[in-house]
Amino acid sequence: MHWQVIIPLAIFLVSIFCIGFWANARLRHSNSFLADYFLGGREMGGFLLAMTMMATYGSASSFIGGPGVAYQTGLGWVLLAMAQLPAGYFVLMILGKKFAIIARKYEAITLIDFLKARYQSNAIVLLSAFAIFVFLFASMTAQWVGGARLIESLTGVSYQGSLLIFSVAVLVYVIIGGFAAVALTDAMQGSVMILGTVILLIAVIIEGGGVSAIMANLVAENPNFVSPYGADTSLSPLYVSTFWILIGIGVIGLPQIAVRAMSYKESKGMHRAIIIGTIGIGTIMFGMHLIGVFGRAVIPGIEIGDKVMPTLTLEILPPVLAGIVLAAPMAAIMSTVNALLILVSSTLVKDVYLNYIKPKANEAEIERMSFLVTTIIGIAVVGFAIRPPELLIWLNLFAFGGLESAFLWTVVLGLYWNGANKYGALASMVIGLVSYVYIYQFHGNLLGMHTVTIPVIISLLVFVLVSKCTKQMVQQPWMS
Repeated sequence: MHWQVIIPLAIFLVSIFCIGFWANARLRHSNSFLADYFLGGREMGGFLLAMTMMATYGSASSFIGGPGVAYQTGLGWVLLAMAQLPAGYFVLMILGKKFAIIARKYEAITLIDFLKARYQSNAIVLLSAFAIFVFLFASMTAQWVGGARLIESLTGVSYQGSLLIFSVAVLVYVIIGGFAAVALTDAMQGSVMILGTVILLIAVIIEGGGVSAIMANLVAENPNFVSPYGADTSLSPLYVSTFWILIGIGVIGLPQIAVRAMSYKESKGMHRAIIIGTIGIGTIMFGMHLIGVFGRAVIPGIEIGDKVMPTLTLEILPPVLAGIVLAAPMAAIMSTVNALLILVSSTLVKDVYLNYIKPKANEAEIERMSFLVTTIIGIAVVGFAIRPPELLIWLNLFAFGGLESAFLWTVVLGLYWNGANKYGALASMVIGLVSYVYIYQFHGNLLGMHTVTIPVIISLLVFVLVSKCTKQMVQQPWMS
């Protein structure tokens, strides 16, 4: 075991646990368990909002899977990854004030609360809950795999043993602390993510003899490593531009990100979060993917892409500094797992259990059910993560596409188009989900475009067409 590396990482984890216990004590004095456990009481300021969005969006894909793909693909993947730069800007500017105002008006705690108030449809509520459960399960599995592989690299413990260690650590503090613990730890985790990225990038450049020497080594191995089209020339302009839908504007449709737009305290904080979040996301996405490419010139021959970042860190940094840097992917993974666990738990408890099973449950019953559901979900994900994929980034991006196909237009048109109705929204969600899964399974990147492109376009057209054709069937149009 790399004990000198593990010690600073352990200090980081202990700090996370302390915040979780503090948040749990705060929950005990809460007037509204649901609002505080699942939304943090809507009290986030600008810095906290920026950090929690960045930490939630920056995940195992950003720190483990992304550098692995960049290691295999070259600078073209860095260019593609930078499409994520305006993600936080899009979410807060497009949802921002209006989403938060309406969420407060209808006392919405989850995204499905908003959809229920907007469309007055049980079918949309249940379909939304199903989509969130299925696709976020896939996304959580990717995070669990990333955490386990990181611990495996550090300790030498088997993958299955590392998975168990990671699972226990995450579940304990998320279950006891809820959203308050998640948001507060995200502030620390987001800062660690930026610091770790900068330290490792500088170290890789120094180890490689400078940028010029690294680029020369890459060109000597394969000139396509420094082209915008990737080592195997698979990154066509059409694919790159449509990939931007998935990790750029489409992020608005991700429930785990959208819910952040209803949890801030005031507009001033939201505006500050846009600036801080954009700078933070840009630093992490550019830095980590560039590390992956440069790492090929420093340590060639790494066969498993997901081990590129841990291997580079352990090989080129002093042990204590390596522990600090490896806290960054651990922070990214844990912060994303936190958010996803809380979101799936809130979906099942608030949107299904309280709506359709036991609407009159008291606070004590809700609290017990919230803790129980969060625990069961976490344990179930462990089962799915036992047999990991070769590169977990593809599992995470699959979940992104599915959620965006279902929710992008139901959220955006629901906010800004009074003519949007439940028939159009339901048809859009069904068509979006079915077409996405079908194209992903049987056609991949159809016509050279990313898989999510056609489902997003079709679901928009279906939404508008069906809403217009059924406008006479809706008794009272939405007036926000």
